[in-house]
Order: sequence, then structure tokens, then C-alpha cells
Amino acid sequence: MNSTQPGQRSPLRRGAAPQGTSPFGSGRVSSACESVRKAGPVQVLIVKDDHSFELDEAALNRILLSEAVRDKEVVAVSVAGAFRKGKSFLMDFMLRYMYNKEAVDWVGDYNEPLTGFSWRGGSERETTGIQIWSEVFLVDKPDGKKVAVLLMDTQGTFDSQSTLRDSATVFALSTMISSIQVYNLSQNVQEDDLQHLQLFTEYGRLAMEETFLKPFQSLIFLVRDWSFPYEFSYGSDGGARFLEKRLKVSGNQHEELQNVRKHIHSCFTKISCFLLPHPGLKVATNPNFDGKLKEIDDEFIKNLKILIPWLLSPESLDVKEINGNHITCRGLVEYFKAYIKIYQGEELPHPKSMLQATAEANNLAAVATAKDTYSRRMEEVCGGDKPFLAPSDLQTKHMELKEEAVKLFRGVKKMGGEEFSRRYLQQLENEIDELYIQYIKHNDSKNIFHAARTPATLFVVIFITYVIAGVTGFIGLDIIASLCNMIMGLTLITLCTWAYIRYSGEYRELGAVIDQVAAALWDQKSPPQTPSALLRPALAGLPHSPWPQYF
Repeated sequence: MNSTQPGQRSPLRRGAAPQGTSPFGSGRVSSACESVRKAGPVQVLIVKDDHSFELDEAALNRILLSEAVRDKEVVAVSVAGAFRKGKSFLMDFMLRYMYNKEAVDWVGDYNEPLTGFSWRGGSERETTGIQIWSEVFLVDKPDGKKVAVLLMDTQGTFDSQSTLRDSATVFALSTMISSIQVYNLSQNVQEDDLQHLQLFTEYGRLAMEETFLKPFQSLIFLVRDWSFPYEFSYGSDGGARFLEKRLKVSGNQHEELQNVRKHIHSCFTKISCFLLPHPGLKVATNPNFDGKLKEIDDEFIKNLKILIPWLLSPESLDVKEINGNHITCRGLVEYFKAYIKIYQGEELPHPKSMLQATAEANNLAAVATAKDTYSRRMEEVCGGDKPFLAPSDLQTKHMELKEEAVKLFRGVKKMGGEEFSRRYLQQLENEIDELYIQYIKHNDSKNIFHAARTPATLFVVIFITYVIAGVTGFIGLDIIASLCNMIMGLTLITLCTWAYIRYSGEYRELGAVIDQVAAALWDQKSPPQTPSALLRPALAGLPHSPWPQYF
């Protein structure tokens, strides 16, 4: 929360959630992260002392790839803006709403301190990088679809420890990832606020020229400590009229001012505004303020009760879209990874590189979806406890499901064009073929005759050498007989060694060598195949036959 008198900083206080406790009491909505034992802020984007960036992929995967949410369409809500203006304070009221929205009065007890994302008063920054709440909320939209709601808190821009590149990167990345970006401002929307927004979204404007789509979704100007309700009333209606005036393009404006406004309109599909009053002098001047509602002015609480549902009610939630496609939590992880690669360089990326990264993440998400579909269908055919399947039937099913996966990949709208997507299609086919090899091995392990191939081969070698040794010894060829006896003895020792390895599980590498040698000997017993027999499976997509075939 920002609570400034002219010349003052926003006096916000710390409110971190106690470890191991639910931060907001009863009346909780359905949660999508039951596996996260302690809900709290998790740092996913780390800004290092040398001003480089690091993505904590493990933390991101733990939250967004949990079984309950990974395939759900995601709504990413982010709050960004200048530092020490109350972004984390606002996020904590969002959390209180998400946990208590079913309650009659979701704001809770007026004597209860505010907890959640860490916040405090003073002039020094509190949040760095990007934090997300470890609990992803599942919310039913009015159409019955269940979506995953992710809350993101960001480092404030233009603090004394951050470079312009740091500020631009954090703001731009949060805007690229979010479907609802709250631009948190103090007292008014000034021209420098619009210019900073233009700087941070320049990449989006250029990407839009390539894709013919607006690169970002919903932008909400949240003006804190609004002091002119007699001109424009508090809330969204007054905010809409105020913003229309601020962003109006007129002929008597300087060209630079016109370009800023045109640029902002060209980058976002939806732009709105909310005017929020000052929270009161007790908040502004009390160094021990801990977020208790009893110390906040009633006018602020009244409008806060309107603002938060206006942002987070089911009908207000915008699912994340890129290039017209709805994004799941699984896909959002890929976009996070792709975008951060751009910003790990020494300079701000050329806007074209953001388009390339978006196209890459878009294609990788399509590859992941198609590959997951193939794996799931193949598991139904030969995975787990499914019985052994004839190799010819397995390959037929593989070809059928591979074709479906490729069709699914091609059916997804992807950025970058067909030429750019071709290598990702090849990647998908290669990964599916690698998975197929694993399914072949898994299926063969269920074949009792396949499992017995090594001992059977060794027994045959022992029998053949025994017969040859007997015959050659009878006719006086003692050298050959001795050689056969030696081979028979070594084979018998090998058989005993193999049996011990299978029984004990030790020396598995040696066991693998024995299996390979036995397989080579086994293959030597197969009748020779003609070139036409070898080519026919490749042409017809059928498995090799052990018998000669002719065109």
C-alpha cells in the first residue's frame, strides 16, 4: 500500500506469513497445490549482485508442474511499478481474498495483522526479482472451466541498487508472463510513468509488428492515494474516465506524446484503471503499523473491498494467451525458461530476439503437449502391467500414435512460421522415436522367450561343442576336441556367471555384455535376409520379418 503525503515515501510494514501456518484463516477456496506443505512466497527470478539473472527452475517446476495444475489453463496476476509503493502490501490483500472469498466479509478480523508476501515501511526496497505464491489456486470460471490462478510479486523499479537494465528486465518479464499486469502508481499517472511503460513494453510493440497481434493482455493502472475524487471518483468508473483523458491522443499534442500513447494502446488488448484513496495518517505515520484494518481509514477499506474482487472474481480472470492460444501451467514454465535466456546476456535483448524466444517457447510447448499425448497413449497400449504385445502390432500402434502427435503439433498455432517450426517438428519425431525404443525394450522384457534367450543360446553352444568334441575325439582329432571342450567349459562358466548376476543383481555391466554376445549369436542363427526384405519394412512401415521376403 502506498500512503504518502507530498514528499513522503510509502510507509509499508513487514507482513511475512508465519511458517507452517495457513496465513488467512478459514473460508479458503479450492487450492491446487496440496503438495506444498507451507504456503509462502517463492523466489523464482533471482537478481544477483553482479546484476545477472537466474531462474530457479526447480522451484518453478515444483509449483507449476504439480499434477493438480500442470495441464490447467493459467491466469497469471502480477503487480509491478516503482519501489516502495506498496505492491507486496496489495498482494497480501489479494491473498486474503483468495483464501476467504467464500466468507461473508473476506477482509477478515479488523485486529488481524496482514501476512503473506513480505512487506515493511521505510525507504529501502523489500522485494527483489520475481516471487510467486507457492499455492496455485483453482477457480471455477462462470463457464464451468477450472483455471489455475498464479500470483506474482515483483521487484520495484528504479531503486538505488538496481540498474535500468534490472528494472526493465523485471518489469518486461513480468508483463510477458502475466495475463493481468497491475501497474502500481502513486497519486497520479504522470508522463514519466507512461514513458517508463513505453520503454518496458517496446519489445512487445516490435513483436506485435511481426505477429499482427498485441503482445500483452490486460493492463490495469492502479493509482494509489488518489486525492481528487471531486474530479474523478474512486473506483473503476472514475478510473476509466480519468485514464481516457490521460491516454487521449489529440492533434495539438507533441508527436512524442502521441507516440507514447499510441504505443501503449498497441501493446495491450485491454487497458483499465482504478483510483484508490489514501489509507490514512495512522498508516502513514505509525512505524509499528502491521496491517491491522482498524488502523486504516474506512474509505480505503470500502474501496479495497471493491478493488480486489474487481481484479480476482472468476468473471474477471483472463487466461494467459500467446498468439491466440491459451497457455497451461506446463506451457508457462517453457515460456519462463525461454524468456530468461534472453535476459541472461550482458545487454538488453534486441526486440527481435524476444520474438524469437516467444516463438521458441511456443514451439517447445507444442512439442511437449504432443509428446505427452503420445506417451500417455502408448502407456495405455504397452505400459505398466499391460501384457506382452506382438512387435508388429506395437510398431503399427507406434506409427499411428506418432502420426496423431505430429498432427496435433501441426494443428497448434505457432509463432515463427512453418520454416521455423520445421526443426521442432523434427525434434518431436526424434524424441518420439527415442521413446519408442524404450517402449520396445519394456515390451520385450515381458516376453518370457526373450528373457530366456541368453541361457538358451548358451545351452545350444554347450550342446554343439559337446557333440563336436565327442565326434572329433572319436575320429582322433584331439586338438579340435580339446578346443571344443575348452569352449564348452568357458560357456558353462559364463552361463553360471549370468545366472548369478540375474539372481544377485551384482556386476550388471558384465551381465549386459553376456546378453549382447548371446544376442549376436542368436541373430547368427536367423536365415539371411535379402536386400528387398531389409528395405520393405522401411518402405512399408512394417517390422522386419525373420524370413526372406521378395518384392
